[in-house]
Amino acid sequence: MTDRRMLLVHAHPDDETLANGATMARYAAEGAGVTLLTCTRGEEGLVLVPGLQHLASGRDDGLGAHRETELAAAMTALGVADHRFLDTVRLPGDAGRPAPHYRDSGMAWDADHRAVAAPDTGPDAFSRSDVDEAAARVAALVRELRPHVVVTYEPGGGYGHPDHVQAHRVAMRGVDLAAAEGPGGPAWTVPKVYWSVLPDSEVRAALRRAADQGDLPPGWDPEGPLPSMVVPDEKITAVVDGHAYLDRKIAALEAHVTQVIVEDGVVHVGDGIRQPIVGSEFYQLVRGRAAPAEPGGREGDLFAGLD
Repeated sequence: MTDRRMLLVHAHPDDETLANGATMARYAAEGAGVTLLTCTRGEEGLVLVPGLQHLASGRDDGLGAHRETELAAAMTALGVADHRFLDTVRLPGDAGRPAPHYRDSGMAWDADHRAVAAPDTGPDAFSRSDVDEAAARVAALVRELRPHVVVTYEPGGGYGHPDHVQAHRVAMRGVDLAAAEGPGGPAWTVPKVYWSVLPDSEVRAALRRAADQGDLPPGWDPEGPLPSMVVPDEKITAVVDGHAYLDRKIAALEAHVTQVIVEDGVVHVGDGIRQPIVGSEFYQLVRGRAAPAEPGGREGDLFAGLD
């Protein structure tokens, strides 16, 4: 094992690169152990490539298998060698029964363009899974890897997607369970847990610029309520500078070809939102002790303060 190990828990392929791609690339390049755990294969996602629309769940239902290949290509671009799916983490009780399958739950938009549960969620939907059972798989992986840092969503799942919310619950419960001995190895208490967040001031400033240009995305108001991933600036405890690895983040986004379109430093996602591709990624420390702040009042290294 390396002396710096990180585990990131995400809901679908492409979430990791959008939120943490520069961070992952930086730490992988610096020799840290970086592991990505993805909870579903994104079977219910949109398909932005006209020639691949037959993969959609309402047609051939082959999108999940295809997104596995996209994720593998993205991880190669980021330099991350260890990426796993939650339902491939086995527990002793799995012997003699079919392997679990955590399927993308899908989602819908309400009248205010806010994410809500899909009306036709199936029985294998990740958002309907038993939290403790899924968390036991996270805990087994935590005991195996013994990460110093775990990164996941804040409680609202970024923007309310049911799978993101469930990934938060499962990751945090898994961290708790791992503090006692169980499958995967001896007990392990994760020294630092971070949530991926965005600073309120920067998001509102970007939205005001978009509004001035007549390019405000649906559901976003620079003066109104914002998604849960946008937090007051004082809650941002760490900023990872990954500008040196921005080309790797862009390459990883380009690998997720069915989900996003990369164009001139901007990524277009399926709901029409255009996001700048940034090299600075923001975090809120929720477990563990922050290291002394760097200039600007925040940590610049998620491993800071760990011996």
